[in-house]
Amino acid sequence: MATRTRRPERREEPLSRQRIVEAAIALLDTAGEGALTFRALAERLATGPGAIYWHVTGKDELLNAATDAVIATMTADTTSTAGTAAATPQEAIRTLALGVFDAIDAHPWIGTQLARAPSQSPLLRVFEHLGRHIQTLGVPHPAQFTAASALLNYILGVGGQNAANARGHHQHTSRTEFLDTTATSWANLDPDEYPFTRNVADQLRHHDDRTEFLVGLDLILTGITTRHSPIDPTPS
Repeated sequence: MATRTRRPERREEPLSRQRIVEAAIALLDTAGEGALTFRALAERLATGPGAIYWHVTGKDELLNAATDAVIATMTADTTSTAGTAAATPQEAIRTLALGVFDAIDAHPWIGTQLARAPSQSPLLRVFEHLGRHIQTLGVPHPAQFTAASALLNYILGVGGQNAANARGHHQHTSRTEFLDTTATSWANLDPDEYPFTRNVADQLRHHDDRTEFLVGLDLILTGITTRHSPIDPTPS
């Protein structure tokens, strides 16, 4: 009697591009960009690297897909929130900006990816949403690109720096300890060479990153709305 060959157990979930991207995000969050290899991803997915290549051609495509997945979810959430009747363009921009800031804080590798590929869809999603809100604010067409770009550069710059600080300076100390040490260093600087820095040392010690981010964002928004406020054509 012929021996029946036992078939391998079927996967509960078939391998898909979505599963691969989700696993890549988890690996990036826990170990960073340097740890993202197709071999490590294959081990996490209990498959072979060749099966992953069937869905994704290389690491660059995978990083872009992972970034796009996070940003797409974030922009969808902020769009639904900002789409309420009570939301002003300024509120919508704040919601979007804070969503990107929090996304970079939760996934520090995203900041690098957004800056690395300015023509790719993840960054364009953010730029497109900012641009729409700039249009709703009534900013004249010749100034729309500059206004949206200024906002985007601020969001990516501050968000990326915040993530870099969290990964670098705070690895061996808490945020409170790091700020306290830095503020003390500022307070002890030469008073003739660094009078301003010494004067704001205590503000550094007690500041909140998200609050400061929103204050800076409001400064830019105030400048945009003040400089490009719609002109009332009705004579006084």
